[in-house]
Amino acid sequence: MNQIYDFIKKYYIDSLVYKQGYNIVNTITFAIILILAVVLIYKFLRKYIEFDFKFVAGNVPFILLGSSARVIEDAGFLKPPMSYVFMTPFIYILIFLIAFPTLMVFVKLKKDEYWKYYGGVGLVLSLLCLTILFTNLEVVNGWLFPAVLFFSVIFTVAYQFIFERVYPAMNNWLSKTVFFAHMIDGFATFLGIQFLGYWELHVLPRFLINTLGPWVMIPAKIAVFVTVLYILDSSEEEENFKNFIKFILVVLGLAPGIRDSLRMVLST
Repeated sequence: MNQIYDFIKKYYIDSLVYKQGYNIVNTITFAIILILAVVLIYKFLRKYIEFDFKFVAGNVPFILLGSSARVIEDAGFLKPPMSYVFMTPFIYILIFLIAFPTLMVFVKLKKDEYWKYYGGVGLVLSLLCLTILFTNLEVVNGWLFPAVLFFSVIFTVAYQFIFERVYPAMNNWLSKTVFFAHMIDGFATFLGIQFLGYWELHVLPRFLINTLGPWVMIPAKIAVFVTVLYILDSSEEEENFKNFIKFILVVLGLAPGIRDSLRMVLST
């Protein structure tokens, strides 16, 4: 029993409590849990929702909510054990427990207009978190988020310019949103490590950065997500399923990208 506890403490508890970053064991574990959760959520939601622009737009405020709530923990406003709930991966569970019932209520009550009311709830909660942050913390690196946004837009415009000529199937709004989300994550990581002394939590990016330097995040993101989007957009899977997978990819890029940007702007 002691060996089992030591294993759990080393690979799961300590990485969370002491903010040591991810390791290969908890990374694989969380990836498996994510895949299972995605499959179950998709199978349930497809009965009620079309995974279109409205669905993604309605969820963006909840992505912002998760990122800003995460920074509240980064800033030290919460103490253990409450602070652990606001750390990854539990912050994803917390936001899901808020978002999912809210979504289902408005799908039931508002039908096709659900996304406006659903997104409105997320927006109000996000603004509450942002108000807590910006009224209690000083903006230290105000240049960072405009820089992240500028470069992300430039690279996404380049993506559109290239693929509307080379492979138009990849030039759809949701693929461009996935690419944009991961450019935000990539540039936030690059600028934070290169200029502000931050470090990478995730195993593979940390290895690449330590080996080649922070700049590698940009070409690595481009290579990975152009490949993933090509596979999705050339697949014969039903469009609704592909859109749901792309939505998950948007969350996985935009959530850490906004969180990292907010954290560095406020120097937490």
